[in-house]
Amino acid sequence: MIRTIAFDVGETLVRDDRYWASWADWLRVPRHTVSALVGAVVAQGKDNAEALRLLRPTIDIASAYQAREEAGRGEYLDETDVYEDVRPALAALRDQGARVIIAGNQTVRAGELLRGLDLPADLIATSGEWGVAKPAPAFFERLVTEAGVPAAEVLYVGDHPQNDTLPAHTAGLRTAHLRRGPWGHLWADDPRVIEAADYRVDSLTDLTAALTR
Repeated sequence: MIRTIAFDVGETLVRDDRYWASWADWLRVPRHTVSALVGAVVAQGKDNAEALRLLRPTIDIASAYQAREEAGRGEYLDETDVYEDVRPALAALRDQGARVIIAGNQTVRAGELLRGLDLPADLIATSGEWGVAKPAPAFFERLVTEAGVPAAEVLYVGDHPQNDTLPAHTAGLRTAHLRRGPWGHLWADDPRVIEAADYRVDSLTDLTAALTR
C-alpha cells in the first residue's frame, strides 16, 4: 500500500527553462548554446552542471551562484514555472488520503521559493536543507524518515533515472518514472528504468489515474 507520494522538483513539478536561461545570461552566452550543451551531457549520462564547465572550465559553480544572488540575478520561481498538471494532481492525491512530499536536489533558496508557491503538499524540502543530495542513499533514508512509513509504502516520482528512479528503487521505495524534460524523454525506454519503475507515466494526471485504479 502506498501511503506517501514524494516528488522530485526540476522537470517533474517545475520547468527548468528559467534556470538555464539565467545561467546563459550570467555567462553571456546564447541561451541555445546552454540548452544544447545540457542536452549533450544528458545524453552522455553526466551531471547537468557539466554543461557549465564546458562553457567555463575553471568555473566555481557555488561562487558563481552566490555572485548571481548578490547581484540580484539569482534563483526565482513563480506560477509560470509550475507545470499545469501539478496542482490538480497533488491536490487529488491528498484528497485520496496520501501524504504528499516534495523533495529534490535544490538549494536552500529554492526551498524557500517552492514553499512560497503554496503548493498542495504536506512537506517541501531540498537537498540543500537536508545536507545530502540524490542519488546518495542517505537522501532517501531521510525521505523515508520524514514520510513516517516504511520505504515500501513511499512512492518516489521523478524524471531522472540516475537521481530518481534507480536510487529510489535500490533504497526500497516504490518508483514512478515521468516522461518529462530531457532526462525523462531520453531515458524513458531504458531497460533499467523499465525494470525499476512501478509506474511509467507521461503526466502527473496519468499517475493519479493509475494510483486510483
